[in-house]
Amino acid sequence: MEENKNMVFNNRLIAIPESIISGSNYRITVLTERLVRLEYHPSGVFHDYRTQWVSFRNFEKPEFEVQQDDKYLVIKTKYFTLSYTKNKPFDGGKLVPTTNLKVDLNGTDKTWYYHHPEVKNYKGLLVGMDGSEEDLRLRNGLYSLDGFATIDDSNSYVYNDQGQILKRNDPGIDLYLFMYGKDFSFALKDYFTLTGMPPMIPRYALGNWWCRDLDYTETDILNVVANFERSEIPLAVFLLDKGWHKPNFTDRFMVTGYTFHSGLIPNPKELIDKLHEKNIKVGLHYDPIDGIFPDEACYSQIAQYFKITDNRVIAFDPLNPVLLNAIYHFLLTPLRALGVDFFWNDYKKTDHGLDSLWFINQRLFYHDKADLSKRSMILARTGMIAPHLQPIIYTGKTLVGWEMLRKISKFNQCAANMGVSWISHDVNGNFGGVEEEELYIRSIQLATFSPILRFHAPRGRYYRREPWRWNAKTLEIATQFLQLRHQMIPYTYSNGYRYHKEGVPIISPLYYEYPWIYDDKNYSHQYFFGEMLVAPIVEKKDLLMNRTVHRFFIPDGVWYDFKTGKKFPGNKEYVSFFRDEDYPVFVSRGGIIPLSILEEENFTGIPKELEIHVFPGKSNSFNLYEDDGISEMYLEGRHVITQIDYNYLPNNYTIIIRTLDGGRGIIDDYRDYKIRFRNTKRATDIVAYFNNTPLKTISYIDEADFVVEVKEVPSIGQLTINCKGKDIEIDAIRLINDDIDSILLDLPINTVLKEKISAIMFGDLPLKQKRIEIRKLGKFNLTKEYIRLFLRLLEYISQI
Repeated sequence: MEENKNMVFNNRLIAIPESIISGSNYRITVLTERLVRLEYHPSGVFHDYRTQWVSFRNFEKPEFEVQQDDKYLVIKTKYFTLSYTKNKPFDGGKLVPTTNLKVDLNGTDKTWYYHHPEVKNYKGLLVGMDGSEEDLRLRNGLYSLDGFATIDDSNSYVYNDQGQILKRNDPGIDLYLFMYGKDFSFALKDYFTLTGMPPMIPRYALGNWWCRDLDYTETDILNVVANFERSEIPLAVFLLDKGWHKPNFTDRFMVTGYTFHSGLIPNPKELIDKLHEKNIKVGLHYDPIDGIFPDEACYSQIAQYFKITDNRVIAFDPLNPVLLNAIYHFLLTPLRALGVDFFWNDYKKTDHGLDSLWFINQRLFYHDKADLSKRSMILARTGMIAPHLQPIIYTGKTLVGWEMLRKISKFNQCAANMGVSWISHDVNGNFGGVEEEELYIRSIQLATFSPILRFHAPRGRYYRREPWRWNAKTLEIATQFLQLRHQMIPYTYSNGYRYHKEGVPIISPLYYEYPWIYDDKNYSHQYFFGEMLVAPIVEKKDLLMNRTVHRFFIPDGVWYDFKTGKKFPGNKEYVSFFRDEDYPVFVSRGGIIPLSILEEENFTGIPKELEIHVFPGKSNSFNLYEDDGISEMYLEGRHVITQIDYNYLPNNYTIIIRTLDGGRGIIDDYRDYKIRFRNTKRATDIVAYFNNTPLKTISYIDEADFVVEVKEVPSIGQLTINCKGKDIEIDAIRLINDDIDSILLDLPINTVLKEKISAIMFGDLPLKQKRIEIRKLGKFNLTKEYIRLFLRLLEYISQI
């Protein structure tokens, strides 16, 4: 299969000689202190081609020691000790598998050997979550409690010197063994260096997506957009499902098509231009499985290309490179010319194994990279090979329900175990199940703090993904979080750059730092979203108290509720009570969260106005990354990095915003800043400078926050704001009594009786006596269900 020759980097693919130890039929390459390549071939045939997995082997020589004689070889690094009987097969047999080759993880009792089952691997990805047996199809990832993992590159396709992709059929072994112990972040760094760093996705992809499997007319599409506008919900992407293309000449419905249905969308370019004017990007469903039909607009060209004269359907073959090229050039390129921004590859047939998915995605993704003015992105099921290199991963048509919501939070973490961050699920599921207000709200909230937020529903009038089709309260909550999603784009995009540049995942499971959490049903769903800690709500609420009783774990340090600012001392387990509009997201002390202030309709570009949330208690820094968001020019250094420094003292704190890298031409010349110091009293002395020039400020208290605004500040240079005062920080420690008082306030109970309940619940009586007094309230007509409720609440208090 031909490939762009620029994609083959032979000098990058050859390890330095000093890192290689080889014999007549083995070659061992120490790439880093944690990563070793193990090759065995009966005839001593080894290669250094680029493979589907590997694009770089030219690592600097790591520190390691070699001891060897004619028979034995021992290699020792800081992390592992490899012992090998020279020229023996790696497989030592089932009885004593370590006979010929073993690799010990230094300082532990862990040993890897060839054909190790790696049962403590915490898994990685799967092809899709369509169906009911997702857990059985998860493949191994890189994270393991054993502290090691492997990638088997023995049977993958290779690129030859001419850039062609070829199947290798030799019987050799080609493994990459990661021996990292507890330093998984270093293993990820090695993995990304070996396979390639994750690319940046377009900035608009971080906004809200809409998709529904309906035969939308142009009027229908514009009506949906108008409903988003009326609801004040920003929309970044309109993704058209398979109904966009015209039906084929056969009687049965075909999912494949490349020509717009003129009866539905008579002028697609005009429609796409209208959506672009509203800052909405357009994606198209693409599934080539049915082949190419004679009634496609460009059929004659592609038939001539293949010398077909009988007007037959051209069958699809995912492993035919000439056909894949022809589809792109003759069928997809004209759609791109109409303004289509990206394609959603919904191909899922795996008769040829996962290679078919990989080849289609590879072709689709890298064809677009030839145009530097457009940043390549696809939505597709993964081919499982270096999946981070072909974003965004689509997890399929998922079931509606709470069980799926729980699986999604876990699956995002499994993706991180394979170095994948850009992953997309159907918000609130796709089909089946029961449409519930609470499930809909919790699904949107989880998606708000996930890499991609995408609605997708099937046909059927009773599926409700449109926020305006719910009641007023649900619409209000959905609007609040969908607006926040767009406000968070500066934060999420900056974390996306860190993922691209440093290999730091956007989502990171909490069990990386606290392994015991993996098996704890209360806390196993928690993860870091950049610097934020998210504790997803995946259970139904208690209908009587109208709250979700939710347990969560706060890591070391001091953390603040992102919404309320309440303080949570760390390394503790908590139970709290969340209303529908509340969601457990926390920021550690000193945290800096840059948000945009929503201005232009559906705008996802670089904002002129920024609202920066700064949490007290610790000095910290955040790098705000910005580029044009749509092109590949970021690879040429066309970006601006603005460093936001927070220097904290209890009575004297300073925020410094300065250009760290880049220059003019990327962002506006002037910018407005709203600095929101969370949980902070009004300062008595405020000064602001741009470089050395004093600036006017506007300052005020907004609930529990102190806000300082500065207008029309030059974007390139240094802004300094210093605030002084006495006892500035508000000590808003979260108390469970406040939560219970809020529940009592909302309950439909006689007000005089509420006073009696409050006196018992928050009084000084021993817990046993409180239980007795609550039961006695039955004689004041407190119902049994409420008595049971308050007894339960007393139990929660006793656990804190």
